[in-house]
Amino acid sequence: MILLDHRIVDQVSTRRLRVVKYRGTAHGTNEYPFLIGTAGISVLPITSMRLDHKALNERVSTGIAGLDAMFGGKGVYRGSSVLISGSPGTGKSTVAVSFLDAVCRRQKRALVFCYEESASQVIRNMRSVGVDLAPWVESGRLKIHSTRPTLQGLEQHLVEMHSLVKAFRPALVVVDPISNLTISNTDTALKATLMRLIDFLKEEAITGVFTSLTADGALALADSQIGISSLMDTWLMLANIEANGERTRTIQVLKSRGMPHSNQVREFLLSRRGVELVDVYMPEDRVLTGSERLAHASRARADSAGAMPQEGR
Repeated sequence: MILLDHRIVDQVSTRRLRVVKYRGTAHGTNEYPFLIGTAGISVLPITSMRLDHKALNERVSTGIAGLDAMFGGKGVYRGSSVLISGSPGTGKSTVAVSFLDAVCRRQKRALVFCYEESASQVIRNMRSVGVDLAPWVESGRLKIHSTRPTLQGLEQHLVEMHSLVKAFRPALVVVDPISNLTISNTDTALKATLMRLIDFLKEEAITGVFTSLTADGALALADSQIGISSLMDTWLMLANIEANGERTRTIQVLKSRGMPHSNQVREFLLSRRGVELVDVYMPEDRVLTGSERLAHASRARADSAGAMPQEGR
């Protein structure tokens, strides 16, 4: 006996089914979300994800040379999960796109779920930082799936993600941003949904990159907002530092399981050449960034040149 249920929560419709009884065999007793689409009926078992995936030793580039160097010059593990947190304007999407651009350059496929911009808008905006995604889309290496997060419930999003990943077989999946999948910052269903998505990607040996919007300058909110940092293998925190009338972007590795990584907070620039990390400049035991760094370095060079002995006539 199968029981079908149809619920509407926050104006979003969700279909579920439950096997009430099935004589002569064991069966799942939970409710299962299902989706009726062009490929028929898709059912996602919620109890199918177990922690038995294989941990891979292969490392893949982040697409940013300076960031790779922060991971010992080899990038992150293939099949791992990467969280990129930061406030608005810190460059989260650009860093995530650097991951997928590197994958496409290795002749692999990448799949992007965008919840803020259309596919053409993503392509246009990334050209401003020297990344042209159009050739990857045209060649079939990159698929951009853009939709409003409120179009359907979390479970339908998860079923759709499973279907697209199974059909496209990417090496990398980007979700930008995961914080837009729910209106409430305390939505516990989001953590459960992401846990199932992360486990699914690990089972398929697919690297997952997730961006998350946080409050500016509030490190604690990066985790408490949706509480999923513990699910991630690598956590990158991006921030804006305002000083001397300007804003400077910084990046740091908060954690990266199974590998040594840098503990430095690095300044980075978004230019026509993409994301570029700036070497740490720390005179007098203080890290300088932005124009203050440039001015101090210029004075140091001038003092050094003035101190050089002149040749006799």
